Amino acid sequence: MEEATPEHMQVLICGGTGCKASNSAAIAENMKACIKELGVEDKVEVITTGCFGFCEKGPIVKILPDNTFYTQVKPEDASEIIREHVIGGKKIQRLLYVDPETNASVSDSKHMNFYRKQVRIALRNCGLIDPENINEYIARDGYSALADCITNKTPEEVIDIVKRSGLRGRGGAGFPTGSKWEFASKSRSDIKYVVCNADEGDPGAFMDRSIMEGDPNSIVEAMAICGYAIGAKYGLIYVRAEYPLAIHRLKTAITQARELGLLGENIMGSGFSFDITIRYGAGAFVCGEETALIHSMEGKRGEPTLKPPFPAVEGYRKYPTNVNNVETWANIPVIFQKGPEWFASIGTEKSKGTKVFALAGKINNVGLIEVPMGTTLREVIYEIGGGIKGGKKFKAVQTGGPSGGCLTEKHLDIPIDYESLTAAGSMMGSGGMIVMDEDNCMVQVARFYLGFIVEESCGKCAPCRIGNKRMLEILDRIVAGKGTLEDLDKLENLANVIKDTALCGLGQTSPNPVLSTLSNFRDEYLEHVVDKKCRAKQCMSMLNYTINPKNCVGCHLCAKNCPVGAITGELKQPHTIDQQKCIKCGTCINNCRLHAISLK
Repeated sequence: MEEATPEHMQVLICGGTGCKASNSAAIAENMKACIKELGVEDKVEVITTGCFGFCEKGPIVKILPDNTFYTQVKPEDASEIIREHVIGGKKIQRLLYVDPETNASVSDSKHMNFYRKQVRIALRNCGLIDPENINEYIARDGYSALADCITNKTPEEVIDIVKRSGLRGRGGAGFPTGSKWEFASKSRSDIKYVVCNADEGDPGAFMDRSIMEGDPNSIVEAMAICGYAIGAKYGLIYVRAEYPLAIHRLKTAITQARELGLLGENIMGSGFSFDITIRYGAGAFVCGEETALIHSMEGKRGEPTLKPPFPAVEGYRKYPTNVNNVETWANIPVIFQKGPEWFASIGTEKSKGTKVFALAGKINNVGLIEVPMGTTLREVIYEIGGGIKGGKKFKAVQTGGPSGGCLTEKHLDIPIDYESLTAAGSMMGSGGMIVMDEDNCMVQVARFYLGFIVEESCGKCAPCRIGNKRMLEILDRIVAGKGTLEDLDKLENLANVIKDTALCGLGQTSPNPVLSTLSNFRDEYLEHVVDKKCRAKQCMSMLNYTINPKNCVGCHLCAKNCPVGAITGELKQPHTIDQQKCIKCGTCINNCRLHAISLK
């Protein structure tokens, strides 16, 4: 075969945390070595990008301009991709995505169900540019919004555009962003601060991390625009220290912006000055609440305070402060590039634009997605997510993180927006979405999330500090097979009291997993306390390992390996398990070759 000489091709390799953990850096190095060996450095460019989103199929490699999408690539595949595809023009069939419905290979991501219904606004540059090269961001209209704002618009006009867009805070509460900016702008002070809340603490959530890793300059530009709008010269990014890659790329973006005069004194000769520094969090979930975050940045204990005063009036070091989360900031530049009317045309009447979700759990297509507000849970789970793993039955989906609620099959057709999720007993939250199947025990799910809240509570107010602990003790009793009907009444009463009396949003929403599971899965709670039964077979204290005498040949393997000597029986005769001695460790079932032992 005669080799085709490429005019100019780009090989995009996912450099997000997930793919880097799967050796994507080695893929890039191997490709560069192969390109050098072939002498085509001037015609083939290898670019490490941010997250493509399709984490289930990573590491991902994308070839431009033909838009070929390779999945689950290994370092040893690098040379073949360069030689066969980039140079030879022949696609590597075994690395293409295979549609599970048609069993056909799909080479272009635009034709994959995972991407088909997505609209990428906050994630618009993730997977397309090198996040450590500011020139690539600028080439995609980066910093054009800032330039237009500080040279052609008054601060009042900037705020009006954000208000007209209908953008609401993506950190969970959904407060109108433009109104928040307006409050800070009206506060009279010579010193004001703009803060990026990058303290992403929900289990299973990685939305903000991926934006910081894949498009850090969008955050820098948006914060500068806000600084101009509210009259602030100082910006602070509060990011948890366990996000080293995000921190590195934020630092790189800030340094490069300063070098080009896009941060610092007299930006673009406009007379406007603004700069950003990074502050590190230690991973406290409560510091996602803005007043606790501010206290942490001040070097104080990360505890919330009663509002008012709001940070817009008295925030960091007692100065007016505007706090938005990463995803909110990522939407700002494109609103100015395409106009507020364009943004407001996407989504629903009260929830404009798109929402990024970290789709995880018992779902085929685990990954990062961005969909228009109003998309249904069914579309997300069964079309984008590809349905439940192993063909099992869908049971519930937890939205809104630990403070959200569990929604069931009857909720699958509700639109994803702030009001609809709240009305259903859950919440939007920052964007965690964990899917559960028939093997999940909903009492255990509530116990897991409440246990997380108890660990993360700052302890400042009694309802959260003491009330949640008492609720967790009740759930511990229930899963241990010691619960009573009276416990269910106590659990519900405690949850409602905490919801009404806790100091901050964390405490006020902490009972949501308990209340939503009590409402939607009360029959499971009743089984646990009345029948002492767990239908999902997850509560070990309610289960027994038993030996079927018809299948047991008395090989003695289970007895030999039992750590507590609970199994007895003669050689070549059926064995029995002493339920009083059994600690339910599962060693016996793992060692039985004839499947004679079962869990009932």
